[in-house]
Amino acid sequence: MTSENIALRVVRAIDRITDLLIGIVLCIVLLIGVYSLWDSQQIYSAADSANYVAYRPSEDPLSFQDLRRMNPEVFAWLTVNDTPIDYPLVQASNNEKYINTNAEGDYTLSGAIFLDYRNSPDFNDFNSIIYGHHMEQKMMFGSLSDFGDEAYFQDHPYGNLYFNGSDHGIEFFAFILTDAYDESLFTPAIEGETARQAYLDQIRSKATYARDLPVSTEDQILILSTCTSAITNGRYLLAGRLSEELHLQPKEEKPVVINHGKGIDAKELSRFAECPVWVWIGAVVVLEILLIVIRVMTNRNRLDNKRKN
Repeated sequence: MTSENIALRVVRAIDRITDLLIGIVLCIVLLIGVYSLWDSQQIYSAADSANYVAYRPSEDPLSFQDLRRMNPEVFAWLTVNDTPIDYPLVQASNNEKYINTNAEGDYTLSGAIFLDYRNSPDFNDFNSIIYGHHMEQKMMFGSLSDFGDEAYFQDHPYGNLYFNGSDHGIEFFAFILTDAYDESLFTPAIEGETARQAYLDQIRSKATYARDLPVSTEDQILILSTCTSAITNGRYLLAGRLSEELHLQPKEEKPVVINHGKGIDAKELSRFAECPVWVWIGAVVVLEILLIVIRVMTNRNRLDNKRKN
């Protein structure tokens, strides 16, 4: 065997090893992409308010008590009518725990809807602040950004807050885009007539949209807060007041689900369909690259075989 033939075989071997390594790397990238897609869906699934329907007080107060026994820090239920916001409300001794803990007390990146630890769980403070993650697919407080549209804000004036065994109406009167460090709005349980009036004045002056609703220093104000990338350290706030008039959201008709014991139901498929477009594009591109590499390797093997023959 001549040195030329040896060199040719070495080059071919290196070429095949390179192709193999490229294929392996692309497969790993594809697997990582699929796992990321799956992991994202797990987070969104954990944040879906449908997970808590069975515990909803309007469905069965005893079931709500079951949730409270599961996690004693559950104490109320918040609903913003005709939106996906329909969750149990929790309160801890700090504002960090429920950033990554759900209402059942389990770790999850979607967290829970929680009341500021400095507020009274009886909502007898002048102003109470409620926090939730701003998530895609309108999970948790993700739908608060919809109130940035004036028509949507006007069409969604009511909510409901269940606590101490009773329902209480909510009348929303202002939507605000502000900074997370705005102490004039993020200070809970304000005391004193002057300070309370100044707080209401701040809400009105900073509101993107406001409803002509008489709100006084004798009312109990609720602030729903979530983050936004609209500005640096941005926060969306939806301000409402507790009302004696109830605005219960009508019960939804539950579709009949036929389970044949196998496969994925339409709801699960719709969750995958709701994934961001860039995820699907990335998966398709990676798959196409992988197929191209496979075709190239196959063609090279065919050429090598022809040369040998």
